[in-house]
Amino acid sequence: MTIDVALSQKLTRPAVADLFVHAAAQIHRAAAEIWPGEPVHLVRHVPSVTGYVHRVCVGDRVLYAKTSLLGASLVSLLRGTHGSWPDICRAQEEYVRRPDSLIAREAEQLQILDGIGRPRVCTVAGLRHGVMFTEPVPGPSLGDLLLRRPHGAWELLAAPFAELRMLHRRGAHRRLAPAGVIGERSISATFLRKFNGLSGTSYVNLLGAERCPAELRVGVVETVRRCVARLRSLRMALPNAEGTTLVYGDLKPEHILFPDGPEERPVLLDPGLLRASPMVDVAKLISRTVLFSAAHRPGARAAGDIVAGINAFAESRAQGLSVQDRAVWLRNVLTLWLMDTVNILSTYLSAPAALPLPALGETLINRVVPVCFFVDEASAALSNHVLRKDAWGLALARAAEVAS
Repeated sequence: MTIDVALSQKLTRPAVADLFVHAAAQIHRAAAEIWPGEPVHLVRHVPSVTGYVHRVCVGDRVLYAKTSLLGASLVSLLRGTHGSWPDICRAQEEYVRRPDSLIAREAEQLQILDGIGRPRVCTVAGLRHGVMFTEPVPGPSLGDLLLRRPHGAWELLAAPFAELRMLHRRGAHRRLAPAGVIGERSISATFLRKFNGLSGTSYVNLLGAERCPAELRVGVVETVRRCVARLRSLRMALPNAEGTTLVYGDLKPEHILFPDGPEERPVLLDPGLLRASPMVDVAKLISRTVLFSAAHRPGARAAGDIVAGINAFAESRAQGLSVQDRAVWLRNVLTLWLMDTVNILSTYLSAPAALPLPALGETLINRVVPVCFFVDEASAALSNHVLRKDAWGLALARAAEVAS
């Protein structure tokens, strides 16, 4: 009797419970070895599509525990990209011992940044068996403050970039060995990994299969397919990904916190240091701020203020450039911005229904049509030699509409 290979693979894929139970056990084991004799309680799971995060109590100490299976997203593991659950477990035993595992690199980056003093980052409390424990950071996030003070968006967005001056200087790449880079946070590399060749075509065809109503899914898939084709072509005009500067790599409004108030220095979470142009940080922060605004829909006036702040922030980063260089720079930032938006949106859309998503992800899936429309229009303008000079303004206008 011939066994259907596709069915066999589906049956041996890990389930959400497999991943979560395994991760929770690793957290208990790591905490017990670092703090022997202290009681360990898992308080609250923090939904994520990239790794497993849990708020824990170790004795009287509250910490965040983070672990990763094979350095892969939970979505790709659940989709069977990395093999069966027994295969993953065997590979993970070796992976956590590697000095270049994702969590080991992230812990090293946090310690390097803490030593430099800029940017301010969360404190690593311990690392063992592929589990990193960090101290919690109190205070409102950049996202919280943008909703409260949309008129101050420019200053709020500029605050984390003041922290990144040392990373954005030429020669900063010497602070981080090539093996310590977190390439998994690269916008371009992520885009190519997701949308490359036949596997990329299959990936797009399955978007929203467990998340979108059937009447919307066909249109969403077709729109994403169009956007991906344009962005793959536009990517060729981007400058060389390697650079002599470092970028933080994973800026997002939820992970920039202000423990001492909005007028003081923020603290950044989840580094993903890369050797790249500072425009990568600009693009990712803009992309995630627009998605955050689209999910929260603060109203037309507040959305307009936030988008105006985004424009002022981008213009401030382009100061000193000639008119022609500024136009090219804005096109490159917009290309990266749209690529990142497609990256994160497709991850949420491809997540199995059983995987808990962050609240932002759940909301964006419900807003998928207007967000896709925004990317479709902006990428079409960028791809048109006549319209591309107006693409930046069009993207900002559409971003304000999506957030209204």
